[in-house]
Amino acid sequence: MLKLIPGLKGEGKTKSLIALVNKASEEETGNVICIEHGNTLTFNIPYSVRLVQLGGVYTTDFIKGFLTGMHEGNYDITHIFVDGIHKMLKNATPHEIESFFDWCNQFGESQGIRFTMTLNTDADAASPEVRKYF
Repeated sequence: MLKLIPGLKGEGKTKSLIALVNKASEEETGNVICIEHGNTLTFNIPYSVRLVQLGGVYTTDFIKGFLTGMHEGNYDITHIFVDGIHKMLKNATPHEIESFFDWCNQFGESQGIRFTMTLNTDADAASPEVRKYF
């Protein structure tokens, strides 16, 4: 239940994510969450979507705990969007990132949550373990 939006800087990943967030806010019956690195989406996201702004570099374990905690506090979450996951996990190794994506997919399937994340990477150069989520 993980979908990655790959692309290099300036290729429209965030614009695609905003369109998906707007569509989800209209169509989904549960709560929609959008997590961003920084604070640039404030006026682009509908008020019905919970916007969370994170502005640091984190470990994969921290993000897992954060996502799990959000779910524990609100079992009605149906979709979590993350803009700039590569910025949040800047110091993580490729293996840690691949394991994190696998965890998100498994967690989403077990809890009924869809994840959509933007990833600053060339789609053709991505590893097969990451490419399976495109």
